[in-house]
Amino acid sequence: MKLFPSRKPYRKGFFKVSDCHELFYALYGNPRGVPVLFVHGGPGAGCSESAHRHFNPKKFNILTIDQRGAGKSRPFAGLRGNTTQKLVKDLRDFLRFLKIEKTFLFGGSWGSCLSLCYAIKYSKTVLGMVLRGIYLGSGFDDDFMLTGGPKHQFPDVWKRFVGVVPKRFSERPSSYYWRMMHSKNKRVMKKYCREWALYESSLLRLEYDPKQASKDLWDKRVIALAKIEAHFFRNGCFLSNNYILRNAGKLKNIPLSIVHGRYDFVCPAENAYRLHVALPKSKLFIVTAGHSVSDGAIRESVMRELHRQAKRF
Repeated sequence: MKLFPSRKPYRKGFFKVSDCHELFYALYGNPRGVPVLFVHGGPGAGCSESAHRHFNPKKFNILTIDQRGAGKSRPFAGLRGNTTQKLVKDLRDFLRFLKIEKTFLFGGSWGSCLSLCYAIKYSKTVLGMVLRGIYLGSGFDDDFMLTGGPKHQFPDVWKRFVGVVPKRFSERPSSYYWRMMHSKNKRVMKKYCREWALYESSLLRLEYDPKQASKDLWDKRVIALAKIEAHFFRNGCFLSNNYILRNAGKLKNIPLSIVHGRYDFVCPAENAYRLHVALPKSKLFIVTAGHSVSDGAIRESVMRELHRQAKRF
């Protein structure tokens, strides 16, 4: 399936959620259509310009919102009061603000984790979920990516990532990155934010293209991505051990489609399988792809499943 043509939002603005955070939102498609909430990844990535293009604008009321510190939200890269629990409440308050009682959730990577956390807390407000690149917010996920899980397939990428880290930090390079990303020297800060983002970007797609990975780092958003992502990883995503799978029973009545790339080196396919086992009524699609929704098999599967679920309404 091809992406739908780009459109201008029918409404946009800022939604205040705390004394220091205002979230940017944009609404697309049919205001009277089936609501679908786009839950972006990162954490800290913000909604891309093509976020709304996965949905039929005649069928869906497409809700996009940049999470705390991400995208166009203010303050940029803000970490204070930026926790999973706060983000979950933000989504609930956002839907109340829009006077929407129930919605579909569409999320990938960190967006899948936040969607699951939201659905566990507010299951009665969820019509269905289509999730891809499953991230469960566990130490396993973070250790896989940040301690060298992909290094056998991406030795050059891994060597660059750890090449700017002193040897004494080689086993936990993320701790050194955290320190440098908060350096008072702006040049140093930007360098380590960019290296962090470049490492992740290099792992995203089925076909590795160094030039494309560099193009992904096109603006200052990489600073928010790196700082917020490291903030969440450093704090175990503010979740108790195995939180999502331990609470999966609360999701048993929500239609769930899970799409995951077999060659995903950001979030292992084992995550998707474990979630499916915990929710046996879910539909699992492990496809020939990497992590990114731009990989054809991922995009086609999530768009197909979203429109299949929406036929009920």
